[in-house]
Amino acid sequence: MRILIVEDSDAVSKVLKHLIAQELDCDVDIAPDLATAITLLDVNQYFVVVADLNLPDAPNGEIVRLVLNSYHTTCIVLTGNLDSQQRKELLKLGIADYVLKENRYSYQYVVKLISRLKRNQQVKVLVADDSVVSRKFVRVLLEQHLFKVIEANDGAQALTVLKDQPDIQLLITDYNMPNVDGFELILRVREQFSRENLAIIGLSNDNDESLSARFIKNGANDFLQKPFVHEEFHCRVLNTLDSLDMIRSLWETANRDYLTQAFTRRYFFKKHQNEQQDNNVFSVALIDIDFFKKVNDTHGHDVGDQVLIEFAKRLEMAFGQHFTVARFGGEEFVVAFKGLDAEKTHTLMDKFRQQCANKVIDTSIGPITMTFSCGVATLRSETIDSVLHRADEYLYLAKGAGRNRVVSTC
Repeated sequence: MRILIVEDSDAVSKVLKHLIAQELDCDVDIAPDLATAITLLDVNQYFVVVADLNLPDAPNGEIVRLVLNSYHTTCIVLTGNLDSQQRKELLKLGIADYVLKENRYSYQYVVKLISRLKRNQQVKVLVADDSVVSRKFVRVLLEQHLFKVIEANDGAQALTVLKDQPDIQLLITDYNMPNVDGFELILRVREQFSRENLAIIGLSNDNDESLSARFIKNGANDFLQKPFVHEEFHCRVLNTLDSLDMIRSLWETANRDYLTQAFTRRYFFKKHQNEQQDNNVFSVALIDIDFFKKVNDTHGHDVGDQVLIEFAKRLEMAFGQHFTVARFGGEEFVVAFKGLDAEKTHTLMDKFRQQCANKVIDTSIGPITMTFSCGVATLRSETIDSVLHRADEYLYLAKGAGRNRVVSTC
């Protein structure tokens, strides 16, 4: 990622360059005037241009029009002052945002905004509105901030889109729509998507003062009254997504092991405690790294941690997309194979065991060969604790038989 700062103040450009390079780990170029900026823009592809509104050779914001219209690059405006008319003109041009050069926080805001724009490229937003004009207006605003935008002309179509594309992170929905209105849409969406997975912003041009409260009580994260100004829209969207990121981060901290990033024992039991009631085919593989204590005793805990991290990565790569991979503690891991019986689970785990035994782990002291033992059991008419207890018995047999093997009921 490459950023261009167009700023005639040496002090401002140096502060910005330092903050951007430090926080975002990207390349930053500086142009003190329009002529230098054009030279750089002609030879480089920039993710964002941060441009001063008043330059020595372009005192009337010419750089902004050039960046947006000729180079089709996202632009953040820096300015010492801005009147109401200038603000309206800049927003009409389609800038990402403007920042007044007031203090250090202003420059930190620029860095935060660039970081958000980078993440936005991977964020899908669904806009549900029966008004084509309103829908297109919202789409344009979202695309200024580099979101991937999908449209739905009513709540029913929105539900279909969400079913087909469950990775959508933000739903922006109007209230008055045919077939399925905004309230019903939110209620039905919340049956499938939690606040950790999907954020919702409601829109309406209705004058009912209770609408905002009703939207939020029904499961929306925020509400905007139409007509709204560009800045309020962007601020609400960005704050909503920042909150979503924070919720997800807290969830990850609570449910992921701090070292290996595998799920925790607590998460495993919470997720699978009702498998017997659900009457699912369900197997577990209880895994223990062979002679792991010897690794710690010989090479130290830092190397032991490297082995644990790499082993967890291998488990996640092999099974994490479809099954639950958790660390039970120390060198012990478990994989929950929902939908598979012991025979199929045994086959998968034995193949994985052979792959691990044939591939060394690179550590700070050199390559280390690692094997593991595994016990596999399938749920019967019992609790999750009972099936794990049986898997543990098979794991004990695997160790007693010489380790580096999988033992199961099959």
